[in-house]
Amino acid sequence: MPAAKNVRLVVISGLSGSGKSYVIKYFEDLGFFCIDNLPPPLLPKFVELCNQSRSHITKAALGIDIRERDFLGHFLNIFDQLKEEGYQMELLFLEANDEVLVRRFSETRRPHPLARDGSVIDGIRLEREKLSDLRKRADKILDTSNYHVHQLKEVITQYYLEKGENNHLNISLISFGYKFGIPYDLDLLFDVRFLSNPNFERDLKPLTGEHPRVQSYVTSQPEAKIFLEKLYGFLDFLLPLYEKEGKSYLTIGIGCTGGRHRSVSIVNLLREHLQSRGLQVHWRHRDLGQPG
Repeated sequence: MPAAKNVRLVVISGLSGSGKSYVIKYFEDLGFFCIDNLPPPLLPKFVELCNQSRSHITKAALGIDIRERDFLGHFLNIFDQLKEEGYQMELLFLEANDEVLVRRFSETRRPHPLARDGSVIDGIRLEREKLSDLRKRADKILDTSNYHVHQLKEVITQYYLEKGENNHLNISLISFGYKFGIPYDLDLLFDVRFLSNPNFERDLKPLTGEHPRVQSYVTSQPEAKIFLEKLYGFLDFLLPLYEKEGKSYLTIGIGCTGGRHRSVSIVNLLREHLQSRGLQVHWRHRDLGQPG
């Protein structure tokens, strides 16, 4: 028996409308290197490149569907050959019942790829028949009929998150100045312009919110203490709920007028609080280099 190769590769296929695009995104969230609609003849070259020591790819997921020309004629032979060569190949087959698939195509107003001049249900039945052999060979068959997108992500995580891995929420904190515009990618936004501004204190103006004197000026305000207490409590309540719903990334913006004093201090304090809870936190002071 050949030695097992280093790359775990999951091929995702199944019925059109069964959720392949969503599932590939969920694999990305689990750290898989993902490619959608890879032509089957390119599969051997892809796994060969992944297995090279310089690629640093240890797990990959590929979306392959019947829209690819010569799909059925090539795929199973290629899949079996790669397995015989020692590659860690898995086949995930997605499906749903006819009623759900018809409804999904109706909602998206997309034509079924095999319907041609017939109805959607004709295309679904033809595709189900064509993929019957592929379904029999699957390592895992997942019926997505009764899952909404969050439940589907939870199921994929349950099956494919490897032992020892954690699917923690990745939190990004951004301090910014309103006069330079609000960052476009925020999930939560807090305005701290209600706090007294160190920029109007002559000895503090040239400093930033990272300096202990500025941070002391900000946190000595009774309103700041109350705000931080409420902010910590709000996020301690909210973040576990985001994780429970399968959210992988959360970006929180803290804004003040110029983005150099109050917002910087608050972001640094919030970062320390979240890290003390064992959370992964990235932070950026967007406008720290702007002129005061």
